[in-house]
Amino acid sequence: MTRDGLRLEQWLDRSRPLIAAVLAVAPIYLLGCLYYFGSPQTTDVGYQPRQPMAYNHKLHAGELGIDCRYCHNTVEAAAAAAIPSTSTCLNCHKNIAADSPKLLLVNQSAAAEKPIPWVRVHDLPDYVYFDHSAHVSRGVSCVSCHGRVDTMEEVRQVETLSMGWCLDCHRAPEAHLRPQEFVTDLDWIPEEEQGIVGARIRKQNKVNPSTDCSTCHR
Repeated sequence: MTRDGLRLEQWLDRSRPLIAAVLAVAPIYLLGCLYYFGSPQTTDVGYQPRQPMAYNHKLHAGELGIDCRYCHNTVEAAAAAAIPSTSTCLNCHKNIAADSPKLLLVNQSAAAEKPIPWVRVHDLPDYVYFDHSAHVSRGVSCVSCHGRVDTMEEVRQVETLSMGWCLDCHRAPEAHLRPQEFVTDLDWIPEEEQGIVGARIRKQNKVNPSTDCSTCHR
């Protein structure tokens, strides 16, 4: 064996513990990266897609005080929260700023009888079932999942919507329950401690959220 070959063999002998450690740690590191970078907390919080036209929630829901249910009018009766149709927009804007360039797409949509291609911000995976009516009708406010939309010019995702996040609420829903008349009042502040209010609403509405897998994965 040449001197170079002997040096290489000696180096390999000395490096075997390090190589073994790398091979042992590498799979764990890769799995950790996949878990972290693939988790909703990493990929979805802050998600703010560009919409086909500007719609200012801060103006409409905040300054003008339009109730969430006026546009998303199925939240109390259906699983899905309806995306407002063009006719809903025109209920106001056929008389208000009807000729504004900002409403060009609304007018084009109405003329072509085709919906505006809004981009969904909060979009759960297909294997997850979520019923808006079951939550809203029992005192869970829009703000618990969507944040202070009334302060956002453009809507963004503020919660992870992960399974762990949902389970935290199902196990202790008191923090998210309020009187029914304040469900869409996004800046509502309870006069009592939230824990007291939530416990009372939980008892009144018989709120006993399931943590069984089949509740959301059907």
